[in-house]
Amino acid sequence: MTPYRDADGDSGVAAYESGPGWIVVRFHRGGTYRYDDSHPGRLHVLEMQRLAAAGNDLNTYINRHVRDDYAQRITSPG
Repeated sequence: MTPYRDADGDSGVAAYESGPGWIVVRFHRGGTYRYDDSHPGRLHVLEMQRLAAAGNDLNTYINRHVRDDYAQRITSPG
């Protein structure tokens, strides 16, 4: 995963990974979530990818527009 740059130094996002139609976001307080074209939808995913690459406002966007509309919660093995 790519460490989230966090331009303001106040984000809950720790890292992300993305590809065509999806983004996976890992949060500092635990929890890794996959968002894709099915949940929350293509436009949200594209905006989340843009914000992740910019290193700014991804956590805010998720809180305001996406919340619990994720495709999958990813649990680590073990």
